[in-house]
Amino acid sequence: MQRVAVVSYGLTKFRRSNDSLYLIAAESMRDLFKNVNGFSQDYVDAVLVSTCDNAQYTASILSEMLGIKPKIAHRIENMCNSGSNALISAYSYIASGLCDIVMVVGVEKADSPSVKLEWDLTRGQFTHPAHWAAMFSKAHMNEYGTTEEQMAMVSVKNHKNAMMNPMAYFHTKISINDVLRSKPIVKPVKLYDCSMPCDGAASLLLVSEKRVKEFTDQPVWITGIGQKTTCASFSNVKELTKMDSTILAARDAYTMAKIEPKIIDIVEVHDAFTICEILAYEDLGFVDKGKGGRFAESIDNENINVNTRGGLIGTGHPIGATGVAQAAEVVMQLQNKAGNRQIKNCKNGLVHNMSAAATSATVVTMGV
Repeated sequence: MQRVAVVSYGLTKFRRSNDSLYLIAAESMRDLFKNVNGFSQDYVDAVLVSTCDNAQYTASILSEMLGIKPKIAHRIENMCNSGSNALISAYSYIASGLCDIVMVVGVEKADSPSVKLEWDLTRGQFTHPAHWAAMFSKAHMNEYGTTEEQMAMVSVKNHKNAMMNPMAYFHTKISINDVLRSKPIVKPVKLYDCSMPCDGAASLLLVSEKRVKEFTDQPVWITGIGQKTTCASFSNVKELTKMDSTILAARDAYTMAKIEPKIIDIVEVHDAFTICEILAYEDLGFVDKGKGGRFAESIDNENINVNTRGGLIGTGHPIGATGVAQAAEVVMQLQNKAGNRQIKNCKNGLVHNMSAAATSATVVTMGV
């Protein structure tokens, strides 16, 4: 089985706009081309598009727009977990020997149909994801003493990090009091506990080991992958103080990579809501169960760096693009190209992307 590396990335500014889905996606693809040397559209074997939009034939249309004639072109959709699903699909095409070069494009508009979970009849009238975030928050608060202030610290950190990311939706510093006093959504979840749907796109170029030296002397290797779907409907979520899909996906990724959580330098977690990041600290194995809230208080003093680009809360959450953008941040950090947010001596990274009350999750580890 071939080793697979990410060699380049492309990003757009996350925003609200009147631009079409295709123009936003093409913007990130052009940015990718600028970031890789000696590259031609003729080299691309496959184009995989991650989006929850209702548009049809997206991969083929984008291929034509960019002058690409791939062997394989198709769309991948799995709600908020779409981007990392596309990344793993690209990895699989190359590792199996079917392709040598695959482009992954994640793109979404703010009005994506995936913003509400109307397909899940078990939720009744409570179709907005904030309802399940409130239930997770209350359960963790009751079981482990997690506080609203600790949750607010996650938002403050991620908004602070976003200020160093020119592609982020938000560039405003906020305080704990700003979060606590922000508009109530579903108690105890408040406006600043939530990520923001927006327009945006991100792209990645994956290459087989035998061709990687043609394009970079800084390959970022995909070392471990894990995926798990435990259910789809919220009625089948049995535990509200942990995310089983994340625990199982992380276990498989660590096993494949032959690493432990303690060696991870940079992690992008799926902070759709502040409680999600606190749960991720625990379920990815960075702290013991129940200590996520306290970890949020001291994270600036820890060795691991979480959501350096601003996470979903600070950067924005264009659903199909999120997992791809998370991976792009890890690649930038591992290639020492993250500018004023660069982490020193960054060698190992992790991406955590999930969907719909953590009914599915993907974990990808990377290294140099």
